[in-house]
Amino acid sequence: MQAKLSTMFQSLQVRNYRLFASGQLIKLIGVWMMFIAQDWLVLDLSNNSATALGVVTACQFTPVLLLTLLSGRLADRYDKRVLLFAANAFWSLLALGMALLVLTDLVQLWHVFAFAALLGTANAVETPVRQAFVSELVGTPLLPNALSLNAAVFNSARIVGPAVAGLAIAAFDVGPVFLFTAVSSIAPLVNVVRMRTTELERDALLPRDERASARVIDGLRYVWRRPDLLLPMAVMSVIGMSLFNFQLTLAALAKTVFHTGAASFGLFSTALAVGALGGALSGTGRRSRPSVWLVLGAAIACASFGTLVGLASAYWLVVVLLVPTGFFMVFFAQAANQRVQLGVDAAFRGRVMSLWVLVFLGTNPVGAPLIGWVAEHFGAGASIWMGALISLAAALIALTWQLRRSGARLRFRVLPMPRFYVTSADC
Repeated sequence: MQAKLSTMFQSLQVRNYRLFASGQLIKLIGVWMMFIAQDWLVLDLSNNSATALGVVTACQFTPVLLLTLLSGRLADRYDKRVLLFAANAFWSLLALGMALLVLTDLVQLWHVFAFAALLGTANAVETPVRQAFVSELVGTPLLPNALSLNAAVFNSARIVGPAVAGLAIAAFDVGPVFLFTAVSSIAPLVNVVRMRTTELERDALLPRDERASARVIDGLRYVWRRPDLLLPMAVMSVIGMSLFNFQLTLAALAKTVFHTGAASFGLFSTALAVGALGGALSGTGRRSRPSVWLVLGAAIACASFGTLVGLASAYWLVVVLLVPTGFFMVFFAQAANQRVQLGVDAAFRGRVMSLWVLVFLGTNPVGAPLIGWVAEHFGAGASIWMGALISLAAALIALTWQLRRSGARLRFRVLPMPRFYVTSADC
């Protein structure tokens, strides 16, 4: 057990990564608390409008859609550590400003929309840079483990944050939650400064003159010529747009379908995050590039459980189903992320990961308003199962395409344990 745990958390032996992960954990707990408080505040200010939730989600992710490819170019040209510091500093100032508006009772709905848009701008710069920076912290051999631990950190915060936020909102209202978020966002700033630059893995970077000429279009052409990168991104774009809107749909489901309070809404998010944490930790032992079959199988499982969540009619059943949904959601996202990162040349990593962030997060502005409209007119449950069925169709189409392209065959075996498997094939 000790050896297994040592392998599972191997990247934490690297000092720079340990600083990075601990700073992210503290900040992300505050971020998830803020997401719960923000959604609750929007519902209060908009008379329980699911459409308003869709709009604020779109405001938050539209900058990702517009700016993230440029951020990838910055990541390939400039010092990622400095870029991370600047983006996180901007984020901290925004969080403090929003906290003051809420605490002084001056906040209006348009303030929340504006805050979400500015926050999205900071994330549009920070997220692709952070994704590409991980390889510099640990190097290629430990990259799969570090990426899995990143997901574990994210989902640990996703467990703690909503649970604490639900209780805090019930006890103190939303203002103190926003203030805690502002304070917690200082942690990654301090830890980035404490990193030792001499220990960063930067040997694989292009020479300075070549980095200066790095273009966004070159990154797009690079991915277009690589079907092994293009397929997981295409599937992620559909699932990210149609199913990965739980921040919106679970809030609407809790308040408009089951008529629960903030604490119960936090339980939905926590159940999803418990499964997600399991999905993240399950990939920490991976040392090689995941196969395309693993990615597509996880996508199918995620969409299938998402469909069941949308169709569930009992509160307790939704909570139970959210656990495997969260598991396969993160297992799929992490396997796809690792397949992309471990298949890309280091010189293009910033631009390719910015494209990954675009399909992972940037599709939300397209899907969120539509999902919110469906939730408001047909019910929150319908918005979940419709999106899940669209995701399932996309995953099955991708599986069919990959089988035909590779000449592989999908088979089913009953004994010793029922399961599908693929024969032959280039993975």
